[in-house]
Parts: sequence; C-alpha cells; structure tokens
Amino acid sequence: MTIQRFTPFETDLDRETALSVLREAVAGADDGELFLERRRSEALMFDDGRLKTASYDASEGFGLRAVRGEVAGYAHSTEISEKALRRASETARLAVGDGGGSWADAPEGTNKRLYTDADPIEGANFPVKVETLREIDAFVRGLDSRVVQVTASIAASLQEVEILRPEGGSVRDVRPMTRVNVSVIVEKDGRRESGSAGGGGRVGLDGLLAPEDWQAKAREALRIATVNLEAVPAPAGVMDVVLGPGWPGILLHEAIGHGLEGDFNRKGSSAFAGLMGQQIAAKGVTVLDDGTIPDRRGSISVDDEGTPSAKNVLIEDGKLVGYMQDRQNARLMGVQSTGNGRRQSYAHIPMPRMTNTYMLGGEASPEEIVAELKDGIYAVGFGGGQVDITNGKFVFSCTEAYRVKDGKVGAPVKGATLIGDGATALQKIRAIGNDPTLDPGMGNCGKQGQWVPVGVGQPTLMIGGLTVGGSAT
Repeated sequence: MTIQRFTPFETDLDRETALSVLREAVAGADDGELFLERRRSEALMFDDGRLKTASYDASEGFGLRAVRGEVAGYAHSTEISEKALRRASETARLAVGDGGGSWADAPEGTNKRLYTDADPIEGANFPVKVETLREIDAFVRGLDSRVVQVTASIAASLQEVEILRPEGGSVRDVRPMTRVNVSVIVEKDGRRESGSAGGGGRVGLDGLLAPEDWQAKAREALRIATVNLEAVPAPAGVMDVVLGPGWPGILLHEAIGHGLEGDFNRKGSSAFAGLMGQQIAAKGVTVLDDGTIPDRRGSISVDDEGTPSAKNVLIEDGKLVGYMQDRQNARLMGVQSTGNGRRQSYAHIPMPRMTNTYMLGGEASPEEIVAELKDGIYAVGFGGGQVDITNGKFVFSCTEAYRVKDGKVGAPVKGATLIGDGATALQKIRAIGNDPTLDPGMGNCGKQGQWVPVGVGQPTLMIGGLTVGGSAT
C-alpha cells in the first residue's frame, strides 16, 4: 500500500521517496530509522496577581539515523523535504561508511494505546485558562492571610511522531501532556517560606481545570509552606531515615535508576556494571520501569525507535535482573530492546532512558515504620538533587521533613539534605511499606543534555545510616 503523505504531517515528501533515501542512508549499516516529529505547546503563568507570561510554540522536523556497531551517524532538519532528507542521508552515511554486520530485526508492532490522541491545548479556550489561574490566585489568598505570593501555571502540549523503518514499516504515536502547578510564599514575623504542588499526565485539561482538582493542589502547596514556617534547623549526622511514598521515589530514580540504564553498564561506568544476577539490594526490594501505565506522565505507547513500551523488572527481591535498553545498546549487549529508547526531540539521538520507575510495596504499614524510627528524619518531599553515575553517590535536598525520636514525629526541619550512594542505600533498606504510590505527574529527567518526562514512585521506606546534612542542634 502506498501512502502519499506522512500523516499527520503536511509535507511535500512522499513515502516512497523518503523510504528510498532512508535505505540509501543505512546501506552498510546495522540499523537506522527516520524520525519525524511535530510538536505544539502552550504555557500560561499567573504571578503576583496578574498574567505574567503566555506562550505558544510550534515546531516540526526530522532526524535520520544510521547505526553501525557502536557508531551512529545522525542528522536532523526543521525542513521536511526531499532536498533536506538527501543532505541528512549523506551526513549520516559519513559516520557508518560501507560494509557492516547483520541487519537488526525490526521492532514488533502494537495496536495498544495508552492515552488519548486529542489535542489538550484545544481542551479549554484561552479565556477559561486565564480565569482559572485568576481563581487559583484568589482562592489561595483567601485561605490564609499570611500568603504574600502565589504563582500558578497551566501547560499543555501535543507531540506527534512517525518512525519510518528501512524495511518499509512505520509507527505513529500521538502524545498529549498537561500539567497544573501552584506555588505559594507565606510570611510570618518577617520569615518567608514556600511550598508547591502540581501534577498532570497524558490527559486532557478538563479534569485538571476542575475546581476540585486545582483546589487540592492549592491547599497542598499552602500546607507545605505553612509547615516550613514552623521548621527548625535540621540536625546533621548519620541516622536512619524514613522516606514517604510517591514523589520521594525521585531519589530511587536518580541514585539507582540511571545506574540501571544499559549504556552505562555496557561501558562499565555504572556502579552496577557486571552485577547482573547478584544481590544488590535488601530482600523484598523489587524495582520496575513501566512505560505501559495508562495516562501517566512517563508512559509511551512506543518508544522513539518504534519499540512498544514494556513493564520491565530491574531488581527482583533484591537481585539485579535487568537493564533498560534501546536498540543499539541491546544489540551490542546481545539482548532485546526493552522499549526504553527515548529522545527529547527530532534534533536528538535516542538513548536508554527511564519511563515510570518505581518500587513495589511490602507488608509493613507506614505507621509501623515510623514507630520503629528511634532517632532520625522522616522525609516527605524532595527538591533538587545530584548523582554521580560512576559511583552512585547522591545529594538530595528535602522540601518537607520532620524530626523523629522514639517513633514520635516532632517538629518540621529546614535545610535537611540526604547524602549517600545508591548501592549502599539499597542494601540498607530495613522496612518497606504497604502503600506504594506514584508521583502526581511532575517529573522531568535530564541525561546528556536531553530532557524527557518521567514518573517515579515508591512505598514508605526506612533506610538505615544515611548521612543527613543540616545545621547541628
């Protein structure tokens, strides 16, 4: 069957020409594809009682890749035309040259749809969005006279991709994304503190703009800010730490997840390289990366190489059983792609990336875990963090945390940072809660200059002997 145009792309590039040029580009290569993308996005921010910014962006382009062994030739353009494609083909071929090994099998197809293909930008008209932001501002200020600043934002985007393979097959995916966020600053006796809450996913805007949804976010942002008003300086030292469920899984994502991406392990630069099949975590610890959860921020029906996403077990009962793989890295390691080949846009080459990474629950109740904490920190929310992939060492700042002594939750603490390394932290997990929770849909992950949306999650956890940085009491 001949398709005259790359739907949904309005271009003068017909399928047969594109396929012919692509085949010329990958002659002598092991693998390759043509990735086409069209993206539209809108963002509004209401700050200090007025609409501060409103932006709309539209872009489209293609990326052409030819892969041979560890080498990849890649060229991209904002112009989707035969002329631009032929230039890209010549560039990609320079990297791979002639010859090559056996051709990689094409990805298996799928008809699974994990989210709507409706454009979320069209889900509400512009005046409704502005009025909703105005209502959020007024609502938060009406809740507490200590509120001095409110920032609210609405973001929506639609990404349409098509991946053409040299064998002649093509895969299409339409990916919506929405998010509403609320940040609050409160002041008392000259002291100011902040709190924020938000979330969304691959869903329409209608649910996020409903009052019951944004009011819950607004109340949570205000709650965090007022808690921090009463916070005392955090203690410093080595102590046991209880992590709350949901968003604290960002520590798992950074300190452990990146180390389980296949490329770092093939190159031997991960702290987990060469440990497949070994016990790397405490018994009971099972970690998955799952791109198949409907409507989640990190989910993808297919990855950016055309491989269907999957539910991949990485750690099972403490043993390392899998890495996340894209096509190139999987072939070099003699395994199958796990559907984790992701890229930021047509201007970027794919690489192994996480989707929704989370830990399964255990048997203990959260109350039991906190009651067992004799002297430590109960960390409920996290902000920024840093991790060194080569040794797994991490530093994370807490946005909401409490001092705990003899199982009793005491005063909130300010300025707490958690310091450790992923491999050791996995071994020191002492209790796993029965409350596994996914984050509300607000994660972005950076790797080698590329950013993609992700999800995280975990149950309540107790980790023994983490270093807590703060102000000594």
